[in-house]
Amino acid sequence: MSTDSRKLLVVEDDPGLQTQLKWCFEGYDVIIASDREAALSELEKYRIPVVTLDLGLPPDADGTSEGFQALEEILSKSPATKVIVVTGNNDRQHALQAIGMGAYDFFYKPIDADLLGFIVNRAYRLHEIEDENQRLHFSGGESPLEGVITASPQMLTVCRTVEKVAPADATVLVLGESGTGKELLAHAVHALSGRSTGRFVAINCAAIPENLLESELFGHEKGAFTGAVKQTPGKIEMANGGTLFLDEVGDMPMALQAKLLRFLQERIIERVGGRKEIPVDVRVICATHKDLVQLAREASFREDLYYRISEISIRIPPLREREGDALLLARVFLEKFSKSMSKFQHRFSKDALAAIEAYPWPGNVRELQNRVKRSVIMAEHKQISTSDLELGGAGTNDTRTFNLREIREQVERQAIVRAMGHVGGKISLASELLGVSRPTMYDLIKKYNLK
Repeated sequence: MSTDSRKLLVVEDDPGLQTQLKWCFEGYDVIIASDREAALSELEKYRIPVVTLDLGLPPDADGTSEGFQALEEILSKSPATKVIVVTGNNDRQHALQAIGMGAYDFFYKPIDADLLGFIVNRAYRLHEIEDENQRLHFSGGESPLEGVITASPQMLTVCRTVEKVAPADATVLVLGESGTGKELLAHAVHALSGRSTGRFVAINCAAIPENLLESELFGHEKGAFTGAVKQTPGKIEMANGGTLFLDEVGDMPMALQAKLLRFLQERIIERVGGRKEIPVDVRVICATHKDLVQLAREASFREDLYYRISEISIRIPPLREREGDALLLARVFLEKFSKSMSKFQHRFSKDALAAIEAYPWPGNVRELQNRVKRSVIMAEHKQISTSDLELGGAGTNDTRTFNLREIREQVERQAIVRAMGHVGGKISLASELLGVSRPTMYDLIKKYNLK
């Protein structure tokens, strides 16, 4: 990589340190700025991946107010830039405050060229990786499970199941509470299957009146009923060669269940008002939040249809059972809505993070997304508070095993996930919260497969 592309902005007002820092980074195109305004001016001229920032800048060279304002404005102007804060010896409070504001890392004076060089190189490498991920995303090279954002072992197991199931042409039943992402998973099954070039056609069985649902599914002939002025193919025909997704199949009327069963057995349909048999090659994925086994016992759902649509069943766990995902998803949604609404870069307060973690999320991911979106719209400050999220209630933590080793490992893993969630995945600050060294932190991350 040429030095032209390896730009590094050094924000430092001391001429001696300017020279020393420039010498430290011979492999970089080092740009020097002596104050906040000069630094922001350089950011407007160039795309700078990494910045080293001295908190003691003029006109407040003996304090930190100017440095913190510079940090805030740099991250607001360029959120992807990695800012390494350089502060006084053992000034831990200001260092942690900077991390909380979004700085990548911190470094204490006096300058150790080797150690600072290591931190800068690591920050630059992380920026390269994130940049590559963004490039792949916008060039269409994303994974078919791109929309599934998770770090929990529960959802990772679901993702692995999808990868195994998708290539087979079996009928899939996706189970889960409202708002867990059943349609998202159905899209993933379609995208990983041999039918990915075909259409993905979805229909919500609970959203269409009973007298119209049959026509929507199977189509109708001209004159089949009042208002049928032309021949219209149904959703099943439209999905020929692709995938048909029947959402909320548990709400399908009994009379229509028999017709759906016949189609699944014979792969032939007849339009409403027609006599012609039409063969259709389509994969069917169904989803519901209801207990179909119980409905079958109550004679509200055909038992033979249940067995036909559940050749393979996939259960999506509710958000309250997905360890660490609430914080992870909340941060992703916060960044997404802040950018889409052209607002300044928001961040969660410490209390808000604790509330997100404790709340049981009865509406699951959909509720979390809606609350974060509303908080971005309504918040008057950069920091999102508990009141902005309108959260209440508390979660529970039920450990079901009596094995002490398993309990210790479970608690240790949860503590690591919590710490990483509270500091936005920053290893240095997470190790501080947990009271362990960075090498130990990396070992724990590897042990529990939290990469």
